[in-house]
Order: sequence, then structure tokens, then C-alpha cells
Amino acid sequence: MTKIEASGIRKAFEMAKQMTDPINLSIGLPDFDVPDVIKDAACEAIRAGRNAYTVTMGDPGLRGELQQIVQDQYGHADRQVMVTSGTAGGLLLAICCAVNPGDEVIVFDPYFVMYPNLVALAGGTTVLVDTYPSFGVPIDRVEAAITAKTKAIIVNSPGNPSGVVVPPEELKALAELCRERGILLISDEVYKAFCYDESFHSPAEWNEDVLVVDGFSKTYGMTGWRLGFAHGPGRLMQEMAKLQQFSFVCAPTPLQHAVVGASALDLTAQIDAYRRKRDRVVEVLSGRYELARPTGAFYAFPKVPEGWPSATSLVEEAIRRNLLIIPGNVFSKVDTHVRISYAVDDAVLERGLEVLRSLAEERRETTV
Repeated sequence: MTKIEASGIRKAFEMAKQMTDPINLSIGLPDFDVPDVIKDAACEAIRAGRNAYTVTMGDPGLRGELQQIVQDQYGHADRQVMVTSGTAGGLLLAICCAVNPGDEVIVFDPYFVMYPNLVALAGGTTVLVDTYPSFGVPIDRVEAAITAKTKAIIVNSPGNPSGVVVPPEELKALAELCRERGILLISDEVYKAFCYDESFHSPAEWNEDVLVVDGFSKTYGMTGWRLGFAHGPGRLMQEMAKLQQFSFVCAPTPLQHAVVGASALDLTAQIDAYRRKRDRVVEVLSGRYELARPTGAFYAFPKVPEGWPSATSLVEEAIRRNLLIIPGNVFSKVDTHVRISYAVDDAVLERGLEVLRSLAEERRETTV
């Protein structure tokens, strides 16, 4: 536990509770609510007495539906699905089952805060691969980072904190490299519904051994429901199921019943709204901040303007102006960028963008 750090994102959550009417662009969760049809199905399941354990790998109705979707998409001979307690639960199971003490796991920098800590929990070592400034998959750097101890690589697209969707040709190259080297590729696809400029692609399209972790939390605004799923080679899924028996036991039963059929819901309105928010963020920040265009998820990861010694210093001034954002060193070994979440009401977003605009322009004036 001495190798595991408290989440910097959770610290921002606690800070927000202590501020009066903060402009909170730090929270990575949708601002739309769970669709009524799913809420009603959950209530109906509870009242119908569907409150006992399900089998470990998931309620047969939901798991069967997910299995059919995955089979139709990939057609792999041995790709099994299991329902997990959130995408985070799936990641924990995967890493604890695959990584032995002393193994190395390649993680792309910047990264979601959970990855290095879960690797540490399993006794592994995180090897960071720098992806600045474009936040794609630099395959030459990946090859250089591989050693005899490399057991797995974790990729996240659309990405948190960057909001970048990795180009399909880069995902294909990574998938093929992992297949050639016998390295497990773990693909975190929890934001796959939020792709604004291009279609979503999974590295599992090019490598049957890719382990995918996914979930319902971001797509349907149900982050507190702790409901996810994973799919991959049967030999690994069976080990994950074994560990789930003695940890999470199963995902919440009535909530599993509630999301059966959710894949057929039309989320066009939500996705379009987030695309417009993304466009507004790019419009205001461009020319003031160096920004890799966010093409997915609901984050932007701009570089702080010249004149600011670090992202932390800009965040400290932003907080004095009642704006909460996350410094880049929460997600990275460098502190040059800040993460902005635009999953907020338009009025809140405009207030936050005005503070960011003023922070850039005032510092520019003092350094000219």
C-alpha cells in the first residue's frame, strides 16, 4: 500500500464540497441522468425480488446479450464475456490475474490514475511511454520500452485525460506488435460511445487475444451503479471469474437486469450535445493554449501557456478564481498540462472557459 497513492481526482471532489458555487470542470462523469427506461427497469427488478446474487460471470440475460453483441462484432472463436463491478472492477481483476510480481506493464503517459496503482497492487512495475504532444500510440517508443519482463500493455481510447481517439492505424500496429511478442494488450474502452469525428475502433479487431474492459457508467450516466463488463480469451476470463468469486462476488443484481436492452437506446442527443461542448472548448482555448484536438470522451488536456511555471501553479490561481480543474501531474510524470472536463451544464462551462481565457491572456500581457 505504500506504493499506492491517493487519487488526485478525489482530492478535487473533496475540495469542491468545501467551495461555495465552484465552477467545477474537474469531475469526469456525465452531467445527464440515467435514462428513465433504465431507472424504471431497476425499480421493477428490485420490487420483483431480483435481489440475490447472480452467477459470478453475470446474469444470463445480460451476459447473453453482451456475448451476442461481441460475437457479432468480432467473430472470434474464443471470446468470452463477463459482467464486472464497473470498468474499474474489470481492470482490477484483469491486472491481478495477468501480472506477477516483477512483471512490467507498459502504460501510456498521460494515463488514467488507476493504472499504475493497480499494477503496483499486483506487484508489477509500470513502464511509462511518453505520448506528448499528440497523445497517440508512438509504436517506435513502445518497441523500445519492451523487455523480457513485459507482460502487458494498457491502452485507453478515447483517452482520459487527453480526450484523444487513437487513430486506427496506430491501434492496429499496437495490436499486431502485442500478438507478435506474446504480450497481453488490455484495452480500456469505457468512453467508446463518445467519438465525435470518426468511428470507434478497438485493437481487438486485429488481435484475438486483446482483453477489453468496458462499462455502462459513462455511456448511460450511471457512474454510481458500478456496472461494467469485460471480454477476452476464455482462458483469461475464467481466471478473472475465479477471482471475482472471492472479491466482488458479482455485479449488483437488479442493476444488471435494468440494462438488458440498453444497447438499443438512442443516445444521439447526448453525443451531439457533448460534441457541441467540445467544439466550444476548442474555439475558446485555441490560440491561447497548445491543445491536441480532443476527438472523444469529454476531456481536454491543454498545455499551460508560457509564463506559468507549471500546471499546478495555474490550477492554484484558477482555484482562487473559484475554478476547479486538475493539474497534469495527477496523470503524468510531467506537470505541463491541465485536464478540463466539459461534462457540465453549458452555463458552467462558459464560466470556466472565461476564467481559462483570462488566465492565459493576463499572463501573456505580463510576459510580453
